[in-house]
Order: sequence, then structure tokens, then C-alpha cells
Amino acid sequence: MELKQCGHSGLYVSALGLGTLTWGRDTDGPEAHDMLKTFVDAGGNLVECSPAHGDGIAVDVLSDALSTVGRHRVALAWRGAVRRAGEGAWVSAAGRGDLLRSLDDALARLDTDYVDMWLVEPRPEVPLEETLEAATLAYRTGRARYVGLSRASEWELAEAVTRGVLGASAPISVVEVAFSLANTSAAQTVAELSNRGVGVIAASALAGGALTGKYRHTTPADSRAASPHLRHMVEPYLGGQARTVIEAASRAGAGLERSTGDVALAWVRDFPGVSAALVGPRTCRQLEALLDYSDPLPEPIRQVLTEVAVL
Repeated sequence: MELKQCGHSGLYVSALGLGTLTWGRDTDGPEAHDMLKTFVDAGGNLVECSPAHGDGIAVDVLSDALSTVGRHRVALAWRGAVRRAGEGAWVSAAGRGDLLRSLDDALARLDTDYVDMWLVEPRPEVPLEETLEAATLAYRTGRARYVGLSRASEWELAEAVTRGVLGASAPISVVEVAFSLANTSAAQTVAELSNRGVGVIAASALAGGALTGKYRHTTPADSRAASPHLRHMVEPYLGGQARTVIEAASRAGAGLERSTGDVALAWVRDFPGVSAALVGPRTCRQLEALLDYSDPLPEPIRQVLTEVAVL
């Protein structure tokens, strides 16, 4: 699998990234272990995890899998942080103390001294400066080799990148944004970040699985759209303009003798400025199908799909 440079940084990640959203809940430990081994054996290295994944269990499943595969083979992206709210609930955190406490907990559970990148998530109730200060401390102490952002507004991205350039905080090397053929709202942001030397991870690159075409005629009983806790990831892409885009990808795939998912993933993976396309298969079988996708799209097909997606 191709390794791509994250912007102008020295960080290189695989063109496909493996997400752990379902690990520990919908994907059990042995299946997750097989997935990670299959992924790294195919040349993949980017693995993204969050404290909320798998109801908080994914980090422990990933830790066990890393001990088998080898920490050195993985570029680990740790996203966000959490703090305990009332009655034991966990909520997203952006304050200095909560951020560092959450990161240190993750490092201990993962049995590692560092994450390759920490994607902090700004919150409106916390000054962005405070969030970036915590990320900078982790960067300067080696707990995070690179710093990035996720779920940030355009204003927050602009300020964070500028502060990094001026040396007021750690340089922003990578940004994670939701981006796919069915969700192109971040296209201009991707281009602007690329121009400023910042790498981009395209999250939900297959729109929660909708871009595989599996929901064109029905909803499989074992799919995300049929799951009470995963349905919200797919529902925005089951109608309207998204359905038009999926049908276009399906027609393109038929003409190229490729699957709908293959076409959709190739489009976002090779989009200018995208360092990695993040996918979250629930089974090793699904992952193996994704790993078969490699060829770029013919340029005329790419242009037509881009027009349909209304960039």
C-alpha cells in the first residue's frame, strides 16, 4: 500500500487508514486482531482510535492487538479526549487538565510512550488557546509525535495553523475532516489545508458504508443502518443528493467492472490534498475487500463523479 506524506511534515501514513469505532462492541477481540494483522501485512500503518470507540473498550482491544502485531508497525492516531460528567457519564473534553489526563490514560492502556499523532477536538466552552497549549505540552514532552485537529470549525483550523506557523503552539501537521464522494462540503477546506502544508485524513470515506452501494435496494439486517447505535452514521446518506451520487458511482463501477465502493474510495483516496482515507470495516472480510481497491480512476470518470457530487 502506498505511503503518503502528511502535508509538509515528516509523517508518512498509508493511503487507507483503519478506524476502530466498532472494536469491542460490534467487532470482538479476535476479529479485531485479525483485522489489524491483515491491515499491516498489506502495508497499512495508520490506525485511528478514540476513547469513545466501542463504548470505551476499543482502546483495550487495540492494545492487545498491538502487542501481537508490533507497535513499531503502526502510526497511531489518537483522537480527542474525554472527561467524566455527572453520574459516571463520559463527555468530550478540551480543557488542559482533562486533555492531558485522558491522553496519559490512553498511553498507559496502550502500553506505549507516545501516539504518532494526537487529533484534539476544540469545544466552544473552552478557549482554543487552552486546548492547543495542552497539545503543545504533549508534543514537547514526546507524548505526541505530531499534533492535529478533528471536528474543528474553519475559524479554529485557521487560528490553530497560524499559531503553529508563528511558533505560539505546536505545528498543526494533520487535520481530520468528514469527506467523501457523498459529503464534499469540506472540499475547499481540504484544498486550503493542502496549500498550507497540512495533511488531511478523510474520515468516513465511505459515508458509513453507504457508498459501498449496499443500501441501494434494501437494508441488510446486519448492517450499520439496521443498528440502533450506528444508524445515525448512515441515515444522512440514504436519500437526496447522496443517493444520486451513489447511483453515479454504481454506474461508473459497472462500466469499469469495479464495485461501487471501489470507485467511491478511489475518488476520495486520490483527491488532491488527502493523505489518507479512513475506513471502519466491522469484519476482516470487509477489510480484505477494501484492501483490494488500488487502481486510480480514469480521469474522465473522476471528473464526471466530481460534477455529480456538486463540489
